[in-house]
Amino acid sequence: MDLGLIAAVVMLLVWAVLTVATEAPGYVHLLLTIGVFVLIWRITVRGSPGTRSTLKK
Repeated sequence: MDLGLIAAVVMLLVWAVLTVATEAPGYVHLLLTIGVFVLIWRITVRGSPGTRSTLKK
């Protein structure tokens, strides 16, 4: 599993716990926004074929 995916899942879990357990201030919801962004980004990167950085002449 990718480190980015793990970080995204952790951010979403922390957001969920803070939202349910406390009266979460507005900045806590940034965890939701960033967590979903990172999750979608890492899934997209993992599923796309690799690109080659070397150019053949």
